[in-house]
Amino acid sequence: MASAPEIQESTSEERRAYIKERFPCIADCDMCGLCKVFRGKDAETAYADYINGNRSFAEVSADYK
Repeated sequence: MASAPEIQESTSEERRAYIKERFPCIADCDMCGLCKVFRGKDAETAYADYINGNRSFAEVSADYK
């Protein structure tokens, strides 16, 4: 998978598409575990600051390590 689009070089739609592709919801939380990683949030909500251009992908990712 390609690296996350830089905020300065992408639109919010491109960043949202990247998050959806990188962290797809398979609607089976017991198998996936993403909701647990993101503390009960879906990936789009967890990465809202990145999608909106407020913080980099790396900065938001650090919140969930």
